[in-house]
Amino acid sequence: MAVESTLVRGLARLYPYPVSASDDLRDSVRFVEPPYDAETVVRAGYGAGLLAAFVPLPLLLYGVPFSFVGFFVLTASLASIHAVHSWPHLAAAFRRTEALGDTPTLVGRAVLRMQIHPSLENAVRFAARTGEGPLARSLAAHVTRSKGTPRAGLLSFAEEWAPHFPALRRSSTLLATAQDAPEGERGRTLERALSAILDGTRSQMAEFTAAIRAPTTMLFAFGILLPLALIALVPAAPMAGVSLNIWMFVLLYDVVLPLCLVGAAIWLLVRRPVAFPPPEIDRTHPDLPDRLWLRAGWGLLAAGATYVTVDAVGPAYLAEIAAFGIGLGVALLAVYSPILELRNRVRNVEENLTDALYIIGRQVAEGESVEAAIELAADRVADETGEMLAHAAGVQRRLHTSVEEAFLGDYGALRDVPSQRARSMAALLAIAGDEGKPAGRAIVAMADHLEELEDVEAETKRELVRVTSTLDNTAAYFGPMVGGATVGMAGMLSAENFDAAAAGMGDATTLATDQLGVVVAVYLLLLAAILTPLSYALRFGMDRTLFGYHVGRTLVSSMVLFVLTVALIDVVLVAPL
Repeated sequence: MAVESTLVRGLARLYPYPVSASDDLRDSVRFVEPPYDAETVVRAGYGAGLLAAFVPLPLLLYGVPFSFVGFFVLTASLASIHAVHSWPHLAAAFRRTEALGDTPTLVGRAVLRMQIHPSLENAVRFAARTGEGPLARSLAAHVTRSKGTPRAGLLSFAEEWAPHFPALRRSSTLLATAQDAPEGERGRTLERALSAILDGTRSQMAEFTAAIRAPTTMLFAFGILLPLALIALVPAAPMAGVSLNIWMFVLLYDVVLPLCLVGAAIWLLVRRPVAFPPPEIDRTHPDLPDRLWLRAGWGLLAAGATYVTVDAVGPAYLAEIAAFGIGLGVALLAVYSPILELRNRVRNVEENLTDALYIIGRQVAEGESVEAAIELAADRVADETGEMLAHAAGVQRRLHTSVEEAFLGDYGALRDVPSQRARSMAALLAIAGDEGKPAGRAIVAMADHLEELEDVEAETKRELVRVTSTLDNTAAYFGPMVGGATVGMAGMLSAENFDAAAAGMGDATTLATDQLGVVVAVYLLLLAAILTPLSYALRFGMDRTLFGYHVGRTLVSSMVLFVLTVALIDVVLVAPL
């Protein structure tokens, strides 16, 4: 956020004139909560447009036609203005999507709190206090505004978010009704409130997956498959008497197509109703290496080694672009691998939470203390979930602390585990420590809720993987091999034996192999930077760590396969001739 703020303010200084911002832009900026106002965004957009107009001008020094440069100037300027002015809207849409992914968990916490004590006000406060992110803060704000009124703030909160998540209104109404329901009906009403939010999540994601299936197929066909097929026709163009211009390919493959892919990706992403982002690892986490960004130096070493190797064994004209792609990919992998590894450890802690809660809930329902139940669960639950419980039990024994301190205190088992689910579990167990036996049923219910929520997430991700896996596989494997074969074939047809074959073709010319190779390589780099984030954003939401790691991996595989394919085609087809 600090870098973004500095950039926006710096661009705004380039246009120091009075401007006005729309109400929609103000609302989006207010929701994102950046350290600048909407008017600063408008001025930054105009400043970006002025700056972008100068970027294409150096192309004139390389003999690029003036009309081509003029088109670039106009396009770059208008695109920059629109991008900066649209960014707050996109950021707000993405943040809202991620926030709504917490809806089942938030409603679940309120339901479980009411199973222990049927007070809607206490349940809503508990749900807001034990949550993180925009949704929990919004609920807390509604609770604060409702003080001194007969309302708990839940229904007004539901009305605010219902346009984006309709099931929240029904679930909140059932939750509010449960407070005054008879004892025998309360449990059933609470279960219906929980089922309503889970069914709503499942239904919205199913509709979204079905809705994007056709657009994703069209994106693959017309944005990737067809352009790659057209590249494959390049070597045959001179035989048909068609002359080719390299700048036409630069414009089409390295400017127009990538911009179209970006536009299509944004169109798909802003329509995602909810997202289930992985746990967020703060850069100050004690288990992360110090000076994490210094690990990007491995990318410089990889780039140097790649350049020397490709320049020595060929094709030499791809040495610079391959070095850039592989160096950047290795740098991203080096920086984001430790974060992803730490995140996987957090996921391992969450893996057996359902079993742990079930064991603890059964023991508490039978009259055992929560502390003793945690020790028993630590012995019976496997892997890192059991280790986390053992840590909490050890803190309780040694320091004689409360359940909440044993998990969330300075020496707690979850101190360095940024898992919202595990922390919600700890907060509920802390309440159970005070309530005793009556809380056992609520703990078992929380285990069932977690299991249902995991099923919804897993089902959603499986369906989305079927739709999106083609995108990142194309960027990493299929695209580089087709592009490499095309460039290799172009090299074969432009060799000495091509002169004889093309003797009767008049003025028709083919593209120089090195020029075509660089254009295709840049196109493949852009595919890696666009399709891979799109694929993972559709599955998990906007997550910088996943983007960085998988883009790095795709860049490395893409450039390696591209260079190898070009070299092999050259050896197999050209050398014998």
